[in-house]
Amino acid sequence: MSMTNAAEAALLDLLFLNTDWANIGDVAGLQNSATAGSFFISLHTADPGEAGNQSTSEASYTGYARVAVARTAGGWTRTSSTIANTALVQFAQCTGGSSIVTHFGIGTDSTGTGNLLLKGALTSSLSISTGIQPQFAAGAMTASVD
Repeated sequence: MSMTNAAEAALLDLLFLNTDWANIGDVAGLQNSATAGSFFISLHTADPGEAGNQSTSEASYTGYARVAVARTAGGWTRTSSTIANTALVQFAQCTGGSSIVTHFGIGTDSTGTGNLLLKGALTSSLSISTGIQPQFAAGAMTASVD
């Protein structure tokens, strides 16, 4: 069994754009959050896997911190069953150490283990060392539900 395209779109809208999912449950549908909040983008040195969390294989260079992206149209754009970052997502510059990043994650917490909701492989690995500031251009970070 798989989700329909309409259900995939509604799920992504609820999670990333904080909009109601109509006709689920009562007449008001599955409601959005009173406060949209943010998801947090993490960088990973290997695939965190289906059972991983936000800290599984997470980058650890000096200066690294997860980046908050609002659960609104200002943070995310949905096309069909794919979600993408609406604006530039920029991490802090590396001030020491290094990491070779191969994956990114979208999760619930700014620090700690956190729930990893979606993950994806980078097109090519990114070698991060002093002076490098990782970033994703608008639309470059995509995740799909299928």
